Amino acid sequence: MSDADTNTQPRPALAYHLTEGTGPTVIFLPGYASDMAGSKALALEAWAKARGQAYLRFDYAGCGRSEGAFADQTLAGWRDDALTMIDRAVTGPVVLVGSSMGGWIMLLAALARPDRVAGLIGIAAAPDFTDWGFTIDEKMTILNTGKLEQPSAYSDQPTLTTRAFWSSGEANRLMHGEIAIDVPVRLIHGQADSDVPFEIALRLAKRLRSADVQTWMIKDGEHRLSRDPDIALILRAVEDVIAT
Repeated sequence: MSDADTNTQPRPALAYHLTEGTGPTVIFLPGYASDMAGSKALALEAWAKARGQAYLRFDYAGCGRSEGAFADQTLAGWRDDALTMIDRAVTGPVVLVGSSMGGWIMLLAALARPDRVAGLIGIAAAPDFTDWGFTIDEKMTILNTGKLEQPSAYSDQPTLTTRAFWSSGEANRLMHGEIAIDVPVRLIHGQADSDVPFEIALRLAKRLRSADVQTWMIKDGEHRLSRDPDIALILRAVEDVIAT
């Protein structure tokens, strides 16, 4: 087990925590403005330790313990951070677990590293949220002023969206056509999710080329999916993909 920083010039140095074990290495990709100290990331680590599974959690640039300013980051930059973890921090096949925005990044990473990514688990995955997640007025504010600040349900600080991040998201949208990913995919979503409608998971399942795609709905599940039964289902999905 190790804590480390990866100097990824010209990207900021990234903080990560690696649990050694048997492959494939499970990598957790946090959501927007989140970090590797969240309940799902830590629950996965405890599960990995108990079964001797290799596992890595990390912070995107500008988040948590990683270097960089949050306001300077873009979706493409965070995708590159995920690729850095795959390329430099671990070896062999990986299974990506993406939460919310992390579900978008896991798709981009799988497309970029088809030889390394062996499976995907999306937790309230939010691909293309720069498109459907903002009203026209909000998009105009981002474009005209360079940023949008909104109240956060999860923090005392407002949620910041910069024009650079939004534009990067728009340039990396995936839901307009077939997504050329062929590995096993499990999409877990709460039907009471007020941040990412569960219909996004259904649309994503249709877009994925893989023949092995399952959507697992939690009727009373909200966006975070951090309750004990939610975590148990996430772990079951990871085990299912590893065993496939």
